[in-house]
Amino acid sequence: MDTKLTLKLKKSVINQAKKYASDHETSLSRIIENYLAAITAESKGKEEISPLVKSISGVIRVPEEFSHKEMFHNHLNEKYL
Repeated sequence: MDTKLTLKLKKSVINQAKKYASDHETSLSRIIENYLAAITAESKGKEEISPLVKSISGVIRVPEEFSHKEMFHNHLNEKYL
C-alpha cells in the first residue's frame, strides 16, 4: 500500500531531481523509494567469494612495506617526466 510523504527540500534540488527523473524516464517518487529501500535494506553480511577468486587469492606475495600509491606515483613520473 502506498502512503503519501511530504518532504521539505531546496527548490534547486527538487528541480534537478525532477530533471534527472525525466531524463531517466521514471518518477521522483520511484527514485526516492528505491534510494530509501537500498539504504534501509538489511545487509546480507559477508559477500560470497567465487571459487575462481578463492583459487587465485594468495598467489602473489607483496612485502608489507610495499606502497601501491608510491608505485603508481613512480610510474607516472617515469611516463610523463
